[in-house]
Amino acid sequence: MVGFQLLTVNLVNIAGHATSTKGLQWLLSVFVGISMCKIVYDLTGVISSMFFIGYAKLNDKEKLEWNNRGFSTFHALVVAAASLHLLILSDLFDEGSKDELIINRTSTFSDTILGISIGYFLSDLAMIFYHFPALGGMEYVLHHGLSMFSIIQSLLSGQGLIYILMVLFSESTTPFVNLRWYLDTAGQKKSKLYVSNGLALFLGWLVARILLFIYFFYHMFTHFDQVKKVYPLGFYSLLTVAPVLAMMNVFWFWKIARGLIKTLRKAGHSK
Repeated sequence: MVGFQLLTVNLVNIAGHATSTKGLQWLLSVFVGISMCKIVYDLTGVISSMFFIGYAKLNDKEKLEWNNRGFSTFHALVVAAASLHLLILSDLFDEGSKDELIINRTSTFSDTILGISIGYFLSDLAMIFYHFPALGGMEYVLHHGLSMFSIIQSLLSGQGLIYILMVLFSESTTPFVNLRWYLDTAGQKKSKLYVSNGLALFLGWLVARILLFIYFFYHMFTHFDQVKKVYPLGFYSLLTVAPVLAMMNVFWFWKIARGLIKTLRKAGHSK
């Protein structure tokens, strides 16, 4: 009985940001995100077949992943640019710009970006499950599931947006990850572009997924008086989901660093 009451309180709190107008806006933005994935997926195939000779030689599995990474890259560019704008260029989270607590600040634009991102994660998860494990294993399911769970909570409650945007900005590394796969699939693993992209990926990952997460936890610590005012489910999600994502980022960073070292050694031997 107590557990049911706590769940009810959480559901009431998480829906506190919602109105009929906002609900329609959110659903529309999710639909835009799903449509975006479908359109970019198809365009990636069309453009690649026109300008990349090797695309026709790919098998069905490779074409599937090639097109999938097309809309993955597009989503990453959109949400990274939007997150940068909202976090730094706008005054939404400036300490003295508003009387409202930073933890409770949102905007129509930020809600739209979260909805689009939910549409992306739904689309990508659907493809991952349908073609499992061709597009990624359980680590991708875990990453996408945790990300979508956190985004939905922030969208419905109107709380913790600043931390969601920090995590979404880490998607800025995705284009480098995808370019590495494209070059590898195209047989360009020994090219200078592959090496340069590996260095960019290493530095980008260090900044956007390691150092940024350190700042993420520092910001939470220095604003913990506000963080404690997040509704219970959201509060405990911040304390658990973020560390899990951080550990996954550290693990992948280790793999990226190891791969870069191998690439640089091969490049050195080939001179």
